[in-house]
Amino acid sequence: MTLTAPRTIDWDAIAAELAGIEVIRDAAQVAKLSKDYYTYSPILRPLLDDKVADLVVRPVSEAEVLQVAQVCVRHRIPLTVRGAGTGNYGQCVPLEGGVILDLTRMQAVKWVKPGLACVEPGAKLVNIDKQTRELGWEIRMAPSTYRTATIGGFIGGGSGGIGSVTYGQLRDRGNLHAVRVVTMEDTPRIIELRGDEVQKVNHAYGTNGIITELEIPLAPAYPWAELIITFDDFMTAARFGQALSDSDGITKKLVTVFAHPVPTYFAALRNSIPDGKHCAFVMVAEPSMEPFADLVKEFGGAVCYQKSAQEASKGTLLMEFTWNHTTLHARSVDPTLTYLQTLFPADKQLTLVEHMYRHFGDEVMMHLEFLRTGGTAVPAALQLVRYSTPERLREIIQYHEEQGAFIANPHTYILEDGGRKTIDPVQLAFKEEIDPYGLLNPGKMRAWLERGSV
Repeated sequence: MTLTAPRTIDWDAIAAELAGIEVIRDAAQVAKLSKDYYTYSPILRPLLDDKVADLVVRPVSEAEVLQVAQVCVRHRIPLTVRGAGTGNYGQCVPLEGGVILDLTRMQAVKWVKPGLACVEPGAKLVNIDKQTRELGWEIRMAPSTYRTATIGGFIGGGSGGIGSVTYGQLRDRGNLHAVRVVTMEDTPRIIELRGDEVQKVNHAYGTNGIITELEIPLAPAYPWAELIITFDDFMTAARFGQALSDSDGITKKLVTVFAHPVPTYFAALRNSIPDGKHCAFVMVAEPSMEPFADLVKEFGGAVCYQKSAQEASKGTLLMEFTWNHTTLHARSVDPTLTYLQTLFPADKQLTLVEHMYRHFGDEVMMHLEFLRTGGTAVPAALQLVRYSTPERLREIIQYHEEQGAFIANPHTYILEDGGRKTIDPVQLAFKEEIDPYGLLNPGKMRAWLERGSV
């Protein structure tokens, strides 16, 4: 059973109870802050376009978050946590109205130690890096929305990104050390989760706790060179990407491979990439450039774009054409395009990549992102799909699954249906403990919905 905000709520009274905290009630601004980039999906648009909160609250401290939680529990008002809203599945869209808790004003970097930082959830990833790099460290991984995304939103709604080729995914042990969480009980509490306990809230869309502080591991900060390597044949590009990802002695941060015509959607790079070529976009540490050049030569690649770390620090970053920014650029040219998220099994990997590339042709344009999982570098894909009908999209997904590929479905806002496809009993048990009324981001956790219907 879902929870609906009572229609008789006196929002003037609620705003008065939140006195001292920034409250936004302007309809246009509330509507804007009720959205993310779910518009990438033609399936999600009709489901989420009309969903909007009743008001937005912007706390500046954990104490103010506790106050908001207390008010929402007292009046049984749904509460949906939001960062910068750069997610793609409606993670922060309020299905039942109520309050949006915008944490972007909580942006302090509280301390930095060698290999570790303590930050507030609204801190932008780019700003965390600015401070940690002064001590020779940087965040381990980031989405392509690096300049705008917040660390709380990335942990709550993301899974990996630039850096995952070396450090795996956010859910891997060691990629999140600790979090402080505000509960939604009759008397809200602050709980600290450390070590494996962080999985209770990691990638949970804010359905089972309000994160107010995080301890995140850092990586050594290298000077990252940016390069585009072209190939005449897509599978040669893919094999190059795999070989680079497998090369433990070459320090890298990004290995992305595009089949033609995907690079043609990058307007800013159109003069850099020869027409008809397949490409690898990479970030390689400058001290590794010599062995990297040997690998390029081995695969017959040609460098068509190269920036030193100093040159790359100005203007658009190459990472901003990769991961789901690829979809953003492509849709700016052709808004009918959508995408898939695919993981190819370790025992089939490039064999299955090639099969899908040949089978679908330009209907499903190949875009590979290499990441580590289980200690092995594997190709994941964020393919661009020429969308026609919901039925055809389901057929494409089903065909991938029948061939052994795993689809993390980006066309659902349900937590479990988009990711691991199974109910997480740890996350459900934690929600039952700290959100007994189901007020946090209601309608997103299938485990809770099914529990309520029994």
